[in-house]
Formats: sequence, C-alpha cells, structure tokens
Amino acid sequence: MKKFNHVIVRRPCKAMVEGITSGLYPGKPDYELALKEHDDYIEALKKCDVDVTVLEADERYPDSCFVEDPALITRACAIITNPGAESRNGEKDEIIGAVRKFFDDDHIEYIKAPGTLEGGDVMMCGDHFYVGRSARTNEEGIRQLTEILAKYGMTCSEVKLEEVLHLKTGVNYLEDNNMLVSGEFVDKEDFASYNKVVIPEEEAYAANCIWVNDTVIVPEGYPAVLKAVQDLGYKTLTVDTSEYRKLDGGLSCLSLRF
Repeated sequence: MKKFNHVIVRRPCKAMVEGITSGLYPGKPDYELALKEHDDYIEALKKCDVDVTVLEADERYPDSCFVEDPALITRACAIITNPGAESRNGEKDEIIGAVRKFFDDDHIEYIKAPGTLEGGDVMMCGDHFYVGRSARTNEEGIRQLTEILAKYGMTCSEVKLEEVLHLKTGVNYLEDNNMLVSGEFVDKEDFASYNKVVIPEEEAYAANCIWVNDTVIVPEGYPAVLKAVQDLGYKTLTVDTSEYRKLDGGLSCLSLRF
C-alpha cells in the first residue's frame, strides 16, 4: 500500500553536537558520522518509493535535523507547531517555506502561543491522532490541534506521558493495526484495540521504527525488534542512528512523511 509520496529532511548542522539531551544515551555526537548516517537514512527512504526534499543545515538551531517536531503533516493539511523547547521554537518559522511547496496557505494551520506542540508527541493512526501531553506539548496545544483536525474531519485524543520525552519515543504505529509499544505504553488503555508488539526493555530505543509504504525502517543493532517487525510480514531496512540517539532522537524525528 502506498500512502506517502513525499518526505522532508534537514541536514544536521555542526552545532548538533551541542543539541538538547537527557543524557539517557551518553556521549557527544560525532558530526562526521552523523552526516554519514543521515546519508544512509535518505537512501533508505528513497528505497521506499518517496521523493525526498533535503533542506540545508541550519547552524542557528542545533536540533533542527529533527524536522518532525516543528510541523505535522496530515492527508488534508499541514500544521506548523509551536515547539515547547525554547531553543527550538524558531525552527517552526524555518520549515514553512518547505511546507508551502506542497500546501497552499489555506491548508497550512498554526499552533499559537500559549499552546505548545511538538510533532514527536503526535502519532497518526489513520484519521485519528494520539497526542502525548509532555514537557514540550501542553494542554492548550492539544486543544488547538483537536480543533484544527476536526475542521478536516479528523479526530484527536490525549495520552498522558509519565516517563518518556515524546510520545513516539515509546510507541509507534506500523499501519495494519500493528503497534510497537515499550515501557509505560505496554498497558495503556488508549492502545488496547491494537495488535501490540511489546519491545523488550533492553531494546526500548528501537520502539521508534517508521513505516513507509509497506517497508519498516528499523534502527540498526536491535535484533529482537527487527525480528518482531519481520514476523509481522513487513519488508525491513536498517539504518544506524547512533549519533542521533545521543540527543534522544530516533528514526521518526528525522523526517516529515506525507
């Protein structure tokens, strides 16, 4: 099934080595290795039958390679978010030009202060969107998002986060009613109706896989997750994200897919 035609990515900047990190995965990113991993990521996406728009690195924003956070793209509209991390808030203004190549102004919506929202907290399951209330996404941001989605015939529900940075840090939808879950999401009632694949704790990072047109891209180095995804019947590709992991970033964070 082909669902996505386009992907937007942004090249990592040299300043990424000073990006925000919880320290959960220690070490400072190696910039040259991060560039190579980004090249491999783009190649993997191209194998999934999408065109890839590559935006230039932006040295003003160390975390700007995590292009998923300043925008959310749906089947009917694009939503420019209002990132809750102060050092990242300006990224929303820099993504608008790329989004305008695909959506006219009548179909670009905006989350406005005091609402905050980051795309990493939003998981699309068909026309329903789960949104994590986190340190980066607040109640007002979720209210605005719900209102915007309703305009286009889509729905939204809040998921309270207790441990993770972003919703998709620990739960990701692979289409076909399949969902990868780890940690606090294993027993959440919100996801009771899905076929949940529980990720072992030692591979929790790899809950962040991405489905792109019937292929699932899996972080390299997580054999249990790779086997679990293959057992569901998906084609798989692996990409090393070691340098992005040090900034709490994963596969979904690095692209907008639509």
